Amino acid sequence: MKKKHFALIGHPIEHTMSPFIHQRLFELSNIDASYEVLNISPYDLKNVFPALQEFDGFNVTLPHKREIIYYLNELSKKGILCGAINTVKNISLKKRRYSIGFTTDPRGFLKSLRESKINLMGKVVILGCGGAARAIAYEVAAAGCETVIAVRHKSLNKATALAGDIYTNILSPNIQTCLISELSGHIDLLINTTPVGMYPNISDCIVEPSIIKNCSNVFDVVYNPDETVLIKTAKSLGVNAVNGISMLVWQAVYSHKIWNNSTFRSDDIKQLCEDTTKEMKRIFYGA
Repeated sequence: MKKKHFALIGHPIEHTMSPFIHQRLFELSNIDASYEVLNISPYDLKNVFPALQEFDGFNVTLPHKREIIYYLNELSKKGILCGAINTVKNISLKKRRYSIGFTTDPRGFLKSLRESKINLMGKVVILGCGGAARAIAYEVAAAGCETVIAVRHKSLNKATALAGDIYTNILSPNIQTCLISELSGHIDLLINTTPVGMYPNISDCIVEPSIIKNCSNVFDVVYNPDETVLIKTAKSLGVNAVNGISMLVWQAVYSHKIWNNSTFRSDDIKQLCEDTTKEMKRIFYGA
């Protein structure tokens, strides 16, 4: 069988653990495949897209999750709804390459919550309004939660547009936007979808402890480091806190389902989450 080739595109991308995760998944499913990382700036995406179509598939991370849509031939229903893509499958159709976009972030997020025994209910605050925020916000609103999209001032118009999209597509959503500095009161689940706190800027935190202490649960999509300042602060205040490793691994699992119709044992994925954390600490922090 011919060797398959996959990739991840993003910018910046030096923090990624995706090659480790995907190579393990290929091994578990007995597929001969390579997985490489491509650091592509937003200005270069259009020029390099023909080369990306030569891969069997590729993943998409910041800042390309929305921009990539303009170059694809087809989108999944969930991809259309969320307006953000993190997985692309390339096929040959009538002697031409045909690219189909999907988003596995929603399923990865929901699976990670279930694995962490966090119920999606009550007041949920989503920090940020980028690609990951869109995927998560739709799921939160569809679950009937009181959904708040909180951003910094420069992103307020973008957040308002996202809330408008959700209001249009979800039946009677309870959704609002605000500045992060305006957050107050009890929060059942606080979700950080921004890159704040991500390697190498690991001393940063997007919210003050006064906000964190009012939360029942904190979920940080950032996975490198495995304990961001947000996570550490939450734990120090007795707040249940979950990092982004599980979501990262599970969204990768669902990418493999799209690419190769692969299935995996839950125990193997749990072990992969643990091994990914250990490998990340070894590579980036010498642990």
